[in-house]
Amino acid sequence: MDFKLEVPTSLEYFASLVQSDTEFPLLEAAICLAQDEYPELDIQEVLGQVDQLVSRLKKRLPADAGAIHKLRVLNKFFFEEMGFAGNANNYYDPDNSYLHVMLRTRRGIPISLALLWLELAGQIGLEAYGVGFPGHFLVKVHLPYPHEGKVVIDPFNGHSLTKEDLMERLSPLYAESGLARDGEISDELLKHYLRSASPREIMTRMLRNLEEVYGSQDDTERLDAVNKRLKVLLPSLDEAD
Repeated sequence: MDFKLEVPTSLEYFASLVQSDTEFPLLEAAICLAQDEYPELDIQEVLGQVDQLVSRLKKRLPADAGAIHKLRVLNKFFFEEMGFAGNANNYYDPDNSYLHVMLRTRRGIPISLALLWLELAGQIGLEAYGVGFPGHFLVKVHLPYPHEGKVVIDPFNGHSLTKEDLMERLSPLYAESGLARDGEISDELLKHYLRSASPREIMTRMLRNLEEVYGSQDDTERLDAVNKRLKVLLPSLDEAD
C-alpha cells in the first residue's frame, strides 16, 4: 500500500499554531507569517537562530542574577551589542514584520522588535509582556520584591518610558475627544492602555499592520493572503461576513 504524505499549506500550518489560546507558540506563528512572501522559508532554522541569541545572552548572566540585572544585560545585548532598532528610514517596508528578515537586518517595527525582545526576556526568567499601546507597541517588565515595580520600554529604541512620557503619548488621542478632563489622562485610562496583550492580540496587530501596508499599496494578492490569515486567527470575522 502506498502512503502519500501531504505537506500542509502555509495557511494550514498557521491554523494549527493559533487554534488554542492556552498553547499559542507566538514566536513560531509570527515567523511563519513570512511564508506567503517567502514560501521556501525554513521556520525551524529561524527558531534555531533565536535559540543561538538566547544562548549568547545567557552566557552574559551569572546564575544568581536578579531581575534588574537581567533587564540591563538584555537591553545592552539587544539594542547595543546586537544593534536591533527601529527602521526609521523605511518604516512601512513589509519586511519589517518578517522576523527572519529582521534577524538579518537588525531593523524592524515596534511590534516585531518587541516580539523578539519578549522571547529573549522570557528565556532568562523575566516577567515580561507586550503592550498594545495606541500607535506604538510597547513592552513591560514586572519587577519582583525588593525592587517591586513596572518598567515600560519602547522597543523601537530601547528607552524606558516614564508615566509622563506615556501620558504625553496618549494626550493627542484625547485632546479633541473630551475624554481627557482638562487635558489630563486619568490613571485608570493609562492603566487600561498598559494592560498585557495576549498572543492572539499581538498576532492580530501584526497582521493588521501588514493589512495596512498592502492596502496602501493596492496589492490585492498580498492583501488577500493577509486577510485569509486574519480569518483563521479570528473566526468571528467569517461569521460577520
